[in-house]
Amino acid sequence: MISSNMKRLFLVFMAFWNIFFGNAIEPADWANKARYEHDNRVLLSQEADTNRIVLMGNSITEFWFETHPYFFMANHLVGRGISGQVSSQMLARFRQDVINLNPRIVVINCSTNDIAENNGPYDEDITMDNIKSMTELALAHDIEVILTSVLPCDEFCWNTSVRDVVGKIKRLNTRIEDYAATYHQRVHYLDYFPSMTLDGKSMNKSFTDDGVHPNSKGYDMMELKLKEMLTQLNRQ
Repeated sequence: MISSNMKRLFLVFMAFWNIFFGNAIEPADWANKARYEHDNRVLLSQEADTNRIVLMGNSITEFWFETHPYFFMANHLVGRGISGQVSSQMLARFRQDVINLNPRIVVINCSTNDIAENNGPYDEDITMDNIKSMTELALAHDIEVILTSVLPCDEFCWNTSVRDVVGKIKRLNTRIEDYAATYHQRVHYLDYFPSMTLDGKSMNKSFTDDGVHPNSKGYDMMELKLKEMLTQLNRQ
């Protein structure tokens, strides 16, 4: 059986490969819509869950479910993370993996891979537009939205050539927070960043093994913050 660490190393390698070779040829299912096709069918065949919450994201979300599956099952959470994905890929599969599942809430955590240039040069405006589009699609289908901050990181181990990682994350987080505030009640900003760092730049070393992805302790902290937000929303 492949260990969790070996799987993560493989996924990091694949992200590195995509940066240098993947942009030349775009696969037919560029957004990997087929990834959760079976799981979505199974979910929709079951009794409707009026408290369902979908977590849309990248490897941080994917590994979260793999690390703490019980947290998802105990809190009506459905993980729809795909390793290496950028915000445009998430937007492309948003209907299949979020809207069609009829959740009460969607939690969107993205942009780490945008900044890491997994799909080409990073453009903050384009990333923000993708976040806005996902938000507006959700609201149009009566789905409440939680936009999360990008997690702290000062270097991407698979693309160390990216400069000013800290500044890019902080600027984007400010824009996400400001955008969420314009909606007042239906869009909420969940700021993981302060709880996940000690120096305001990198992820707390006790919360990560590679500087980018949370480990079990890191997910413990994220779960605490997410549950605080969900409790607050349930009181409204």
